[in-house]
Amino acid sequence: MTKPVVIVGASLGGLRTAEALRRFGYVGAITIIGDETWAPYNRPPLSKEVLAGEAVSHETVVFPQKAATADVGWVLGRRVVSADLENCTITTDDGEVFEYSELIVATGLRPKRQVYPNNIHAGRHIIRTLDDAMGLRSALQPGARVVVLGAGFIGCETAATARKLGCEVTIVAPGTVPMLRPLGNDLAHELQRRQEAEGVQFLMKRSVADLVGPARIEAVMLDDGTELPCEVFIEAIGSLPNTEWLEGNDIDVSDGLLCDQSLRGVRASGGSWSNVWGVGDVVRFPNPIFDDVPRRVEHWNIPSECAKYVGNAIATGSTEESFRPIPSFWSDQFDVHILAFGLLALADSNKLVEGSIDGDCVFEYYRGDQLVGAAGIGLRSVVQGYRKNFER
Repeated sequence: MTKPVVIVGASLGGLRTAEALRRFGYVGAITIIGDETWAPYNRPPLSKEVLAGEAVSHETVVFPQKAATADVGWVLGRRVVSADLENCTITTDDGEVFEYSELIVATGLRPKRQVYPNNIHAGRHIIRTLDDAMGLRSALQPGARVVVLGAGFIGCETAATARKLGCEVTIVAPGTVPMLRPLGNDLAHELQRRQEAEGVQFLMKRSVADLVGPARIEAVMLDDGTELPCEVFIEAIGSLPNTEWLEGNDIDVSDGLLCDQSLRGVRASGGSWSNVWGVGDVVRFPNPIFDDVPRRVEHWNIPSECAKYVGNAIATGSTEESFRPIPSFWSDQFDVHILAFGLLALADSNKLVEGSIDGDCVFEYYRGDQLVGAAGIGLRSVVQGYRKNFER
């Protein structure tokens, strides 16, 4: 009997890969293994509209299952702890060994966590999984004093949601302005201004040195000695790729799973594995739209784009075209709707090209003379028009 395709990671990337395998004609067995007990669900709304609701539930975010993948074998609530790539096996935390013909790595990311001298946990939150969002939602009661560590998109989205729920919210971050790296100084300043107008406070160029409380967080101590009263502490300081289970093999997992232009896993000794593939934000890959430098891209469309490419490659054997997705992301903060295409963080300059920065507007982002991205507040159709700039 032919060994199945095994997908490690039962989130969006894993589900979309199974769908793509069937769509492109693969009829063999598929097994998807994930460490959460939930069937695949949509993560981006967890920091936005779902968190803002009366209650967080699986039903509000679950992806519908298609008939074509009804025969997929789901192994949920079990974590893959090791792999033997030479012998084509992976092992789960209960000791079960799974053989595979093709291995798809779709294990995604996990939030970074700080370690403090007073490293208490009650009152601390992250937001990555449905269970995280459920726990956080129950804590976001009107009047609760919330400190968000981190001023990236997740931190700012979560802060906006908490403020809308009636919480007192302060963002603490080491940078000069929130979301600076992806958006640039002008647009980042404007988004901070809009957040502050809604009552969110910012303490930039600051960090949290310790947590205060005997058993539950009562305050956070900043690096300048200031104590901020706090019942809810949210860590939003970035993510780490889930690749530890691949260690001990001849594969490059130095910063996520390094993949070649066909999304095959790259050997540490050189060359690529013929039957190990990467899908989603765990993957570091080159994108010829921009250059040949492999990067991890944590944008919402990357898992689906990877899944489509890998599913087609396995089902048809075709990898003639290099993987070249057009990265895209969106963010909702209060009544501000941001949409972007490209890799804005590559830019060394940007300029306002349409609208007014205090209203709806569009910015273009350049690396030298090369357009590397566009982002807008509102003006969705204008921003969407930039897709053609990255298509062949």
